[in-house]
Amino acid sequence: MIFCIAGTGDGRTLALRLHKEHGPVLASVVSEYGEKLAQEAELPVVQTALDQVGMETFLQEQGVRLVVDASHPYAVNVSRNAIAACSNLAVPYVRYERPACALPNYAKLHVAEDYEAAARLAASLGEVIFLTTGSRQLGIFRAEPLLKNKRLVARVLPEVSVLEQCRSLGFLPKDIVAMQGPFSLELNQALYRAFQAEVVVMKNSGNSGGCEEKIDAAAALGLEVVLVDRPRLAYPVCCETEEQVLQQVAALLEKETTKK
Repeated sequence: MIFCIAGTGDGRTLALRLHKEHGPVLASVVSEYGEKLAQEAELPVVQTALDQVGMETFLQEQGVRLVVDASHPYAVNVSRNAIAACSNLAVPYVRYERPACALPNYAKLHVAEDYEAAARLAASLGEVIFLTTGSRQLGIFRAEPLLKNKRLVARVLPEVSVLEQCRSLGFLPKDIVAMQGPFSLELNQALYRAFQAEVVVMKNSGNSGGCEEKIDAAAALGLEVVLVDRPRLAYPVCCETEEQVLQQVAALLEKETTKK
């Protein structure tokens, strides 16, 4: 069995191709919504979040022959745990990472090394901060003292658990945009205007994550942009296209068969 860590739309698409060409495949997601989308695509799926030990146990119990890590580019802990687990169990590991968005020559575009740095930088650039980094890091921005007197607007998925998290962190309904992306340039502009944003905070999630549209919309309005840089890991094998992944998987499975 191939285990595909598929927490994104392109990850699910890749898992389906693997299932059709090299099945059986079991995909993993971390949210109920992701599980529902996988089930709608008729993809075998399990909703789980595993640390390294849990990952090792899971791979052994499921008899996994190969792991394809198609998690989000910023899900660094997921990848670290998968790499370590595969190394300890001698299970082949293949990373799929969507290409980063090419950054334009825009004077108001600032790159931060992590979320904490992004929070401090955003605080120095404006009074209304429009956060498009997802719900998991909202606590970092709420905890930053320099942002205490700033208005933070959070654009997040319209899931009950996410909205409850926003409210628990002190976000008022007027500062929550509950919508599923990716968003067009026009819609991004409309939202930035509606909330009178001065700073947009984002991740380099690639073109499939709406990265280009976020930047272009902010640039058209002359807004400051703070981009959280991608984490960098030493992946044993890293591919940027589905075709590269399929070639790697085919070669690894053939090698395994030859050994037998």
